[in-house]
Amino acid sequence: MTAAELRGILPFAVMCVGMFVALLDIQIVASSLQDIGGGLSAAQDQISWVQTAYLIAEIIVIPLSGWLTRVFSTRWLFAVSAAGFTLASLMCALAWSIESMILFRILQGLLGASMIPTVFTSSFHYFDGARRVYAAAVVGTIASIAPTLGPVIGGFITDTLDWRWLFYINLVPGLAVALLVAMLVKIDRPDLSLLKGADYPGIVLLGVALGDLEYVLEEGARWNWFDDSTIRTCAVLAAVSGILFIARALTYPRPVVDLRALRNANFALGCFLSFVSGIGIFSTIYLTPLFLGYVRGFSAWQTGVAIFSTGAASLVGVPVYVALGRRVDLRWLMMFGLASFGLAMWSFSFITHDWGSAELFVPQVLRGFPQVFVVAPAVTLGLGSLPLARLQYASGLFNMMRNLGGAVGIAVCGAILNSRTNLHFHDIASNLTPGNAAMERLLQGLTDRYAALLGSVDAGHLAALKELWHLAYREAATMAYADAFRVIMVAFIIATLFVPLLRKVTAPGTAATESH
Repeated sequence: MTAAELRGILPFAVMCVGMFVALLDIQIVASSLQDIGGGLSAAQDQISWVQTAYLIAEIIVIPLSGWLTRVFSTRWLFAVSAAGFTLASLMCALAWSIESMILFRILQGLLGASMIPTVFTSSFHYFDGARRVYAAAVVGTIASIAPTLGPVIGGFITDTLDWRWLFYINLVPGLAVALLVAMLVKIDRPDLSLLKGADYPGIVLLGVALGDLEYVLEEGARWNWFDDSTIRTCAVLAAVSGILFIARALTYPRPVVDLRALRNANFALGCFLSFVSGIGIFSTIYLTPLFLGYVRGFSAWQTGVAIFSTGAASLVGVPVYVALGRRVDLRWLMMFGLASFGLAMWSFSFITHDWGSAELFVPQVLRGFPQVFVVAPAVTLGLGSLPLARLQYASGLFNMMRNLGGAVGIAVCGAILNSRTNLHFHDIASNLTPGNAAMERLLQGLTDRYAALLGSVDAGHLAALKELWHLAYREAATMAYADAFRVIMVAFIIATLFVPLLRKVTAPGTAATESH
């Protein structure tokens, strides 16, 4: 390895660590929300905000990262982001109430968000030609595996140490990344003159649109969507401010987000495929721990162990992708990845109430192995089709689409679980009548058993009816999970059909040089 290659790999590797930590923290609290809520004496309806607050903050800043990079430079934006993220992590660990935790999670998301798209952009500066396949594989792997490992790592830490260590573990890598990036990264220079005449109304409109949209998607199912006045108000604000932002971004000479890049067909399709990949990656991370926790009654650590095979399969897929990426058209590899992910969702749809680690193994391998085949080609074919001068602005939009896809996917899955559970429960309950001989035998057996335990036939019969209700609800919920996986499968089938519309991208043969 030459000295020039090392100068590119080392700073890129350090930045990748920062990106991994920022993405990991999206889901690291997923399997530990009950523990955090208990430790902070939070009400049930407040706990989810530990995750929602981070997502809302992150999705607002990500599309602004291109403009922020031009203003402050890649080096200083990344270094300050890493330092701020680390400080916010410390504050999360020291939180004394649920309100303080939510505030510090907002700061953590705001400060850490820029690290994610900046890595995507930097990969095109540090690597050229065939080496971009490797860089895209690394970035794609981190983007897919970090959220997947979040519940696993989080569950282990919470069960073995304490939930506060979910945030303490960020301190050492966060400080190291901040210092090393400041020392090693030399891609561009800051241009503070861009602060003058910047599109500040556009920034406000974007923040309002994305913040309100994320709130509607995250909280809509819990508050029965538009039956709730707050959800209705936020939906209207998101729609109006979103339309105004689009109009302004297309007419203002120096917009903070380059929507004009969507005129490039490859980039537009890449954003769509990034959106679908977000649906798959984040929705399945949401559904699987939820099923294991509420249907199976698994602990945080048991849940982490059960879904570990996804992360392991993702790692196995990386060298396979790298080996094929230089020999096979990336469009074919992406079609394979999307189709395999869809196949995994189909295999998930056969889920039953007694599924655990063994039954989840094959579906999760089918889902984990192709993740890099889904994300990495979208990076190369979508972002790689743009001139380097437009990458910084376009990368934020590209990454926002993946996170937005995750938010939409989780919201849709939440709505499916809510409505389809009720529907399936009604269908099951309508068959639990005195004319159902099997049900009568089960009910009589339960009555006899509980009567012997409670010493009363009436009490035994009441307990048996409650048990029957729980059994019916468990089966209805399991069927609703299967329905949600089928919907994700359909999204990936549609995405697979769009891949042939992408044009093949030929990377430039000369290395991108550092500008000083």
